[in-house]
Amino acid sequence: MLLAESPWTTLLVLVGMVAAVVILIVFGVVVTYFRLWIQSFLTRAGIGFADLLGMSFRKVSPKVIVRSKIMAVQAGLDDDEGITSKALEAHYLAGGNVPLVIRALIAAKKAKTIQLTFREATAIDLAGRNVLESVQTSVYPKVIDCPAKGSAKESLDAVAKNGIQLQVKARVTVRANLQQLIGGATEETIIARVGEGIVSAIGSAETHAQVLENPDLISKAVLAKRLDSQTAFEIVSIDIADIDVGENIGARLQADQAEADTRVARARAEGRRAMAAAEEQEKVALIEESRARLVEAEAEVPRAMADAFRSGKLGIMDYYKLRNVQADTEMRRAIAGTGATRPKPV
Repeated sequence: MLLAESPWTTLLVLVGMVAAVVILIVFGVVVTYFRLWIQSFLTRAGIGFADLLGMSFRKVSPKVIVRSKIMAVQAGLDDDEGITSKALEAHYLAGGNVPLVIRALIAAKKAKTIQLTFREATAIDLAGRNVLESVQTSVYPKVIDCPAKGSAKESLDAVAKNGIQLQVKARVTVRANLQQLIGGATEETIIARVGEGIVSAIGSAETHAQVLENPDLISKAVLAKRLDSQTAFEIVSIDIADIDVGENIGARLQADQAEADTRVARARAEGRRAMAAAEEQEKVALIEESRARLVEAEAEVPRAMADAFRSGKLGIMDYYKLRNVQADTEMRRAIAGTGATRPKPV
């Protein structure tokens, strides 16, 4: 009998061990998720034990989903707006910040002037923007310094038409534009556009005194250009915080231009002087060439006279008369002082 009962005893022990393990697993699951389930049940969040267990298998934090759904239900954000546990899980798996999105939706609903859907909020969050901060900026406008703090320049420098430089510091009050937050330009674009508008407005002024008398001319000119288009913000106002008079850029530019004109005139005069010197040297060379030709021609005179003597065309008396005429001419030149006497031809 003992041998017959031994297999059944072993089987019962194994069954008991399996049952104990199952009971322990069930007890562990109940202990793990009971607190979250009871919170969901009492707040009517609609998340059951099966949903909590499935979240663990899907690598989703049940605590985050349950608490976010409870916040949504308590704030009056019902399932009609698409805030279901499945939607929250999908956003969590996509890498989004589920509690931040829910808090942003609650803040938008409490403000009553902001229209923000769950789809828009999740899209803004996945785009890398802080959706809660954007909602808060939409409710409480944000002030941006232009130029930004910590930038290389402490002021925006612009020059009026009369050449006087003005150094301006501005403060831009902006409100977040939730409809253009995705794909819209950031604060850096606002600062750059406002700076460009201020420089353009000052440059269009006839004198710097007009800008100093009415600084609001800058604000009106900049606001009229709709600088907040295609950006994530809506410009509420542009205020001139400080404006100082800088250097006389026009006078300095005129002085630099005068100095440049002087150097150009000097260079041209030096060129003309060099050309005149070259022409002078060319004339001297021509004179020397003419003198050489004259000497060459005078050298032919004795030869021609010798040929005339040999041919009988020139007599001795004629020669003496010619010499007398030459001597008389040279004497008259010496007396008149018109030039030195030339050597007598042989």
